Amino acid sequence: MKILKVQALRGPNIWSVQRKKLIQMRLDLEEMEEFPTNKIDGFRERIEAMFPTMIEHRCSEGCRGGFFSRVERGTWMGHVIEHIALEIQTLAGMETGFGRTRETKTPGIYNVVFSYTEENVGMFAAESAVAIAESLIKGVDYDVEGDIQKMREIRERVRLGPSTGSIVEEAVARDIPWIRLGTNSLVQLGYGVNQMRFQATITCKTSNIAVDIACNKEETKRMLDLASIPVANGGICVDEDDLENTIKKIGFPIVIKPLDGNHGKGASINVKNIEDAKAGLAYAKNYSRRVIVEKFITGYDFRVLIIDNKLVAAAKREPAHVVGDGKNTIQHLIEETNKDPRRGYGHENVLTQIDVDRDTTDLLEKLGYTLETVPRKEEVVYLKSTANLSTGGTSVDVTDMMHPENIFLCERISRVIGLDICGVDIMAENLTQPLKENGGCILEVNAAPGFRMHLAPSEGLPRNVAAPVIDMLYPPGKPSRIPIIAVTGTNGKTTTTRLIAHIVKNNGFRVGFTTSDGIYVQNHLMEKGDTTGPISAEYILKDPTVEFAVLETARGGILRAGLGFSRCDIGIITNIQEDHLGLSDIHTLDDLARVKSTVVKSIKKDGWAILNAEDEQCLKIANELNCNIAYFSMDENNATALRLAKEGKIVAVYENGYITIKKGEWKIRVERATHVPLTLGGKAKFMIANVLAATLASYLWGFKTEDISLSLQTFIPSAAQTPGRMNIFEFKKFKVLIDFAHNPSGYKGVEDYLSSVQATKKIGIIAGVGDRRDEDIKECATIAARMFDHIIIRQEKHLRGRTEEEIIGLIKAGIDASGRTITHEIITKETEAIKHAIDNAEDGSFITALSDVVTNAIDIVQEYLDKENEETLA
Repeated sequence: MKILKVQALRGPNIWSVQRKKLIQMRLDLEEMEEFPTNKIDGFRERIEAMFPTMIEHRCSEGCRGGFFSRVERGTWMGHVIEHIALEIQTLAGMETGFGRTRETKTPGIYNVVFSYTEENVGMFAAESAVAIAESLIKGVDYDVEGDIQKMREIRERVRLGPSTGSIVEEAVARDIPWIRLGTNSLVQLGYGVNQMRFQATITCKTSNIAVDIACNKEETKRMLDLASIPVANGGICVDEDDLENTIKKIGFPIVIKPLDGNHGKGASINVKNIEDAKAGLAYAKNYSRRVIVEKFITGYDFRVLIIDNKLVAAAKREPAHVVGDGKNTIQHLIEETNKDPRRGYGHENVLTQIDVDRDTTDLLEKLGYTLETVPRKEEVVYLKSTANLSTGGTSVDVTDMMHPENIFLCERISRVIGLDICGVDIMAENLTQPLKENGGCILEVNAAPGFRMHLAPSEGLPRNVAAPVIDMLYPPGKPSRIPIIAVTGTNGKTTTTRLIAHIVKNNGFRVGFTTSDGIYVQNHLMEKGDTTGPISAEYILKDPTVEFAVLETARGGILRAGLGFSRCDIGIITNIQEDHLGLSDIHTLDDLARVKSTVVKSIKKDGWAILNAEDEQCLKIANELNCNIAYFSMDENNATALRLAKEGKIVAVYENGYITIKKGEWKIRVERATHVPLTLGGKAKFMIANVLAATLASYLWGFKTEDISLSLQTFIPSAAQTPGRMNIFEFKKFKVLIDFAHNPSGYKGVEDYLSSVQATKKIGIIAGVGDRRDEDIKECATIAARMFDHIIIRQEKHLRGRTEEEIIGLIKAGIDASGRTITHEIITKETEAIKHAIDNAEDGSFITALSDVVTNAIDIVQEYLDKENEETLA
């Protein structure tokens, strides 16, 4: 078997609009296409022995053990690999269960699709599943546990931490979208101007000054002391002289910790003599030049969490430890403790496995113990000097046991330091009594405190401490999203997108939009190129200035990675015509419609799908939608438009020369088509269809018809405003039209326009695109032969696997198929072809360049026009 391609889908996609995180693997079964599982001796027994937990895979049987039944009866290896990929992720602590396996139009080639929780792990699982399947086929051993451990390691390297993850999960539960910014824990919640950012538990509301104070333990202690908050006695040391002077003041036992440390690194506790104190000083100085030395306070270690100046949780923490039984060594007790199912690798479970490190050996050495020591029965042996969960510590929730005065004290601390999310470390016998009564004190204040101990304590009630963070970032009434209008289809996407963006901008919104020409924010070109995929959509949604998004969404991006947004308010399909067929398993119009429908299937329930009433595929898609639907039609008497109007629905039609919205029995004439510059005086019928779609979207969003009308009149087609979309350049003696038409439907639109153009001679410059079907290239040439008197064939770009001669041959065949006798010539370079046409243009001629490299063509023609104007002025 051979993996041909593995890709990650990160948004709504052709397999599932709801399940946004899928791996799609294109797999060639090769000779295994002839060997379903029931033809492989012992396969069922081997896979069941390797993965007994797969008994829970119900598969299409819908019952426990369903997958094994399928294997017994015979299923293809792609299906098996799908289930293996899901199972090994589950065994690695990432439970996920959606999968699909479908054969492509090419025999033996399958798309194997399965869900993932971490993308890098999912990609690894794809390759691992194939390798495991091959070992099962051959009946050879395979180190599955090694792959599972590798997946755990990948997950721990790339996953969001437990604190960050909990906030994201809470946001998702509240339908707040999120985007990971980079590979660390920096996350954006919401879109555009409504975004909020956080990293771990530092938010965009967190005071930089407050973080600086909290990170400066000396300054923190001074401020708390001045605010009458109990703190431990001690001082700052940089050398052994300072250490000895401080010990003289406070006496033993002491605690030594780095001034700039975190997570308990470099700390030594309960130090009772000068030798250990000097060793602790040296240890701490590995992490910070300045070291805190404080009186060791007996009691328990508590962490109190305050969010938005309100206490939300408190936990009693205990360092990693084992309890002696009088029989077994410390090493054995550690191993037994790590068998606790609540303990796992990294952050995968409630508790973390206990690892032996220098801190462990130092603590044991102070007791005169080694890992081979057998502690007496009930003896507690501490293995870490701090109670961090990440080093194997445990926590017990004590939120409901806090004395009101201690709650007041902790909430006051958050205000004194100024932190919106604040962790207060307390050493005391308990929190049920005021600290001033039991002698407890504040050890330190933490910016970015971890949430794990509160989310999943080893004992006591779990606390949803992420909820108050979201409450703080998004109080009631604050939106997290911005309006999104997504435009897809075969032809007209870019023009419709640009026109809608123009209408939105004219209505006072700062608009961001993506097109096949580039990314724009408020008409400023930010990135040039074909930007119709998910990365470009995300670019707009990440922009903190954008208030409204209009996103051209093309087939390629949907197939490559899914949509770049979780859902949209309005989705438009302009039309579905034959284009790009034969690529990426898209062979028929039904296949293409399935891809395009992803956009309108992602519309929110109370949003609107805008469909072409004259397009058969659009009418089929309508039956699959779960949102409001409106149609547009160039024919007022279109059956669908008439029926919906009678039902009181909203449709947009072209009637009696007007762009009209019909609502029940009422007609709202928005503007006469001849007054809309984009329609070229009403002659460009396909442009009228684009105007209808944009007008309908704007009306359904809630813009006033008079404002829409004004915007339609002020949207001037030009090389700057609509590059490559019916751009006409008027020379003194002839005209030049540049258009991006590149498929039969687009050619027909140009043909319809040219039928109303009077010219002494119509000259066409055309090319073929190598990855289109033979019949598509020929048909474009046939249409060209119908509308032009002379054709210039050029072919320097977009060969895409074909030779120049092969494409030109198809174009010639298409010209011959037209039945017309017209002249043609071959000038392969586009620049030379355009220059040749202009240099030899006759009076009254009309040159049309159907260009796939719009910018180059526009620049050349503009250069000629500028030169002519300069000569006129001279």
